[in-house]
Amino acid sequence: MTKAAVVILAGTESHADHGRLANGLEAAKEFAETEGDELELIFDGAGTQWIPELEDEDSDYHELYRTVKADSSVCDFCSGAFGVTDAVADSGVQLVDDHDGHPSIRSLVDDDYEIITF
Repeated sequence: MTKAAVVILAGTESHADHGRLANGLEAAKEFAETEGDELELIFDGAGTQWIPELEDEDSDYHELYRTVKADSSVCDFCSGAFGVTDAVADSGVQLVDDHDGHPSIRSLVDDDYEIITF
C-alpha cells in the first residue's frame, strides 16, 4: 500500500506548466486506480488556477481530472490569492486550510504520505 500526496504547483502560463499538470494528473490517476493505494491530490500555489479550466468539459485535461477529482483539494489561501475562490466553490472541490490557510504538508508526512510535486 502506498500513500501519495501529489501536489500541483504549476500555473497555467507556459507549455512546461501544461506538461507538469498532465504528468501530475497521470501520476495521481495511477495511484487512484491502484487498489490499496491512498491518494491526496492538492492544487496549491499557482496550481489553484487550473480548477476553472479543468472543470470546463472542453479542456484537454477534463476527462483525466474527472478520474481524480474525488481525491482532490485546493489550498484555501492560494485560491483567494490567485482569484479562483468562486470557481473552486462552484467545482465542489474541498478547500483546505490546515496550516495558516494552506494544506499541512507536515501532517501528510506524519501520516506517511510520499509528497510528489509538479
